[in-house]
Amino acid sequence: MECEPPRTGGRPRIRIPLSLEENLAGVILAALALITFANVVVRYLTRFSFAFTEEFSIFLMVMMAFLGSSSLMAKRAHLNITYFVDRLPAKTRRVFRIVSTALTAFTFFLLTILAARMAWDEYRFEVTSPGLGIPTWLYTIWFPILSLAITGRAIGVILRTWKGDD
Repeated sequence: MECEPPRTGGRPRIRIPLSLEENLAGVILAALALITFANVVVRYLTRFSFAFTEEFSIFLMVMMAFLGSSSLMAKRAHLNITYFVDRLPAKTRRVFRIVSTALTAFTFFLLTILAARMAWDEYRFEVTSPGLGIPTWLYTIWFPILSLAITGRAIGVILRTWKGDD
């Protein structure tokens, strides 16, 4: 007996809308495309490139990874290797899913703490980026925030799985 989550319109029932992550990811993707396109045009016309675009592009790509992870966590669409788990009885499979998601939540909670400490250190020691001289805490402050979002999404999955909604 397969344990598929009840879905409305192809999405799990969650309290905080996924549109938060998805809309922000769309804006970031548009910014990445614009920055890259502008860099290519300038390089083609002048044989010089915008050196600062790499710094922003890397930051935006990491943001996309965190936003995508948060959205996929809520949808339970993250990468799973379920060869053995799928062969277990439904109750045991449910326990494995809760435990594995709890470990994921714990990992991202630890990442939240460590990333917050890193951002604080960069703020406290006034670390600046090598390319533009921008304070690096402006980049790194988003990592604990997004790690906490992933932790929250994982806790939501645990609760839905516990109640049998997922």
